[in-house]
Amino acid sequence: MTVKKLSRARVKRKGQVTIPQELRAQFGIEEGAIIEFTSEEDKIIIKPLPPLEPREPVGEEEQKKLLDELDALRRRWR
Repeated sequence: MTVKKLSRARVKRKGQVTIPQELRAQFGIEEGAIIEFTSEEDKIIIKPLPPLEPREPVGEEEQKKLLDELDALRRRWR
């Protein structure tokens, strides 16, 4: 396993950070992608999840998050 330190990011007021462009390109992370966060000892692990297939079942909590994200995107585009 190769560990590569690419850059640093500042955490913004709402806990937001920017994923470096090199990593977004390498892992195919685009706007709207679903990212999973886990922890391991003193590390935060960020893992992009594959896109959901049409009609793929999701848990109730995940469905609410997806609907909230969709509503936020709709408000931004109005």
